[in-house]
Amino acid sequence: MKTVQISLNSIDKVKSFVNAITKFDFDFDLVSGRYVIDAKSIMGIFSLDLSKPIELNIHAGEAEIEGILDTLKEYLVD
Repeated sequence: MKTVQISLNSIDKVKSFVNAITKFDFDFDLVSGRYVIDAKSIMGIFSLDLSKPIELNIHAGEAEIEGILDTLKEYLVD
């Protein structure tokens, strides 16, 4: 598992993020405070506070992580 910080501060970003991760057959969780939701759920994402960065837990093997992070680079927070 890999954990990164992402920013989803607009409706368009949320839509494109969900479209990007649904291409992968791995589990993705978003963690905001004590809430953990399925990152492939648009409704779930909109239940979170999107004004600040959110933790993304990627449940994939080390070999796949690089490709996933490359796909998600526009959402990553440095």
